[in-house]
Amino acid sequence: MLQELSIRNFAIIDELALSLEEGLTVLTGETGAGKSIIIDAVQLLVGGRGSSEFVRHGEKKAEIEGIFTIEKGHPCYLKCADLGIDIEDGMILLKRDISQTGKSACRINGKLVTIAILREVGATLIDVHGQHESQELMDENRHLNLLDQFGGQEIKPAKAAYSELYEEYEAVQRQIRALSENEQQMAHRLDLLQFQFNEIEQAALEIEEDSQLLEEKSRLVNFERLFSSLQTAYDSLQGEQKGLDWTGLAMSNIEDAAEIDATLAPTSESIANSFYLLEEASNSIRHQLDALEYDPDRLQVIDDRLNEINQLKRKYGNSITEIVQFAATIEEEIESITNRESTIKDLEKRRASITEDLSLEADNLSSVRKKWAQMLTDEIHGQLQALHMNKAVFEVYFHGAQGSAGERQLNFKKDGTDSVEFYISTNPGEPLKPLTKVASGGEISRIMLALKTIFSKHQGITSIIFDEVDTGVSGRVAQAIAEKIYAVSVHSQVLCISHLPQVAAISDRHLFISKEVKNDRTITHVLPLEEKDRVQEISRMISGVEITDLTLSHAKELLDLAHSIKKTTV
Repeated sequence: MLQELSIRNFAIIDELALSLEEGLTVLTGETGAGKSIIIDAVQLLVGGRGSSEFVRHGEKKAEIEGIFTIEKGHPCYLKCADLGIDIEDGMILLKRDISQTGKSACRINGKLVTIAILREVGATLIDVHGQHESQELMDENRHLNLLDQFGGQEIKPAKAAYSELYEEYEAVQRQIRALSENEQQMAHRLDLLQFQFNEIEQAALEIEEDSQLLEEKSRLVNFERLFSSLQTAYDSLQGEQKGLDWTGLAMSNIEDAAEIDATLAPTSESIANSFYLLEEASNSIRHQLDALEYDPDRLQVIDDRLNEINQLKRKYGNSITEIVQFAATIEEEIESITNRESTIKDLEKRRASITEDLSLEADNLSSVRKKWAQMLTDEIHGQLQALHMNKAVFEVYFHGAQGSAGERQLNFKKDGTDSVEFYISTNPGEPLKPLTKVASGGEISRIMLALKTIFSKHQGITSIIFDEVDTGVSGRVAQAIAEKIYAVSVHSQVLCISHLPQVAAISDRHLFISKEVKNDRTITHVLPLEEKDRVQEISRMISGVEITDLTLSHAKELLDLAHSIKKTTV
């Protein structure tokens, strides 16, 4: 949920800090007090379009910060992992600054990110729904995903089985397309591959050959220094009054001493070991000296070979291993092109086999989806009836592919062969139309709340914000909307700007937004209301202007009714 919200120098807001809680928080106040400005700030925090007009007059920049808490398994964890953003203790800090020039600086847990990334992460945390805004539920391209979320664990395995085959199908399709290019292109491609393969094969490369050549080159280039060092080392060990003589003398004397004092035995053994090791090393140096030979012609051969290898590296890989692997890859492609017709036939047979299996999986996925579509339809009808839309008809419409497997294969998509769209008819005798074509503001509000009530259980959104979605309704419909907004808040934190006293009464927390002019500047205030103050504010919302004993009594009745409803809401 959104735990803390901080706003500075934003529109008419000088400085504002809000501590928010779970459940339903309602924001009320006079028109123009700044309620929607707070929602605008939240939208910018999660990647909304910014503008220099949001910066408070006379200030350099507007600053918005929000702290969110999420549970393990929340979609935000996977999204942040993909983006390389760490989440500790289930807390996410979003920050956005907007300068006077309109430029934005966005950060997630202190890491500087683009607005696009902020929007991706923000979409998993907050869903803002306003009266006239296009949201996920009003986007027909998202309806299939919403149905799959609703279907839960039964649709997921069917979709996974389909997706696995679909990836295999696509891989075969790509191979066939590549081999089905025109003959002239294939001939040119074959000539190029054959040239590359022959060039690598003629080089007769050996793994680690370049490293060995570089070592040999180093010995030849530094021959004099190497010979001098080895000779000096050998002369220091061998000869009269040299290292081995003195070590042998020490060994002989310590052996005599150890015969007298047994505690010297380990020292005697150590010196003896050292003598034999030095003697062995001396012999090794001697053999290396005898083997040393300076050959200027060999140095030229090495240089030529290294140049050849480096030329191949520039073309085919950073190492001999990569060059050899490249050669193996193009050899397979040469084989495929050379035997193109038979390869295409084999691939087409494989595709036909996969297509049959894929069609079966697609049919199974569609069948499971249609089962859950009917269950979703029944649930939405129940929700709409509770919102006094008894005559409304909802349908999950399938634009599915028809025909045989061969006819359907061009319709295979990543998520199946189904194209799903929500349709609705709000009045008897009217045909079903796409949900996105519904025009009445009051109807949109109720339909959206019906859908939100269901999908809030499945979407995993941390917070949902309703910005005056109750516009255009009153009476019993207003009470029904209040109950639905509260039902959504049972599964997700809900912030709601409302002018309906019924919504204010059923909230878990009531914030009153007001403004004042101080030193010729407008300042917005947010005041959490206690029970007595809530009665006054709800009474004002009922009467519009004058608070009377009757409106106060009505406000208390609404609060009592809300308490009763909340006790029975699951």
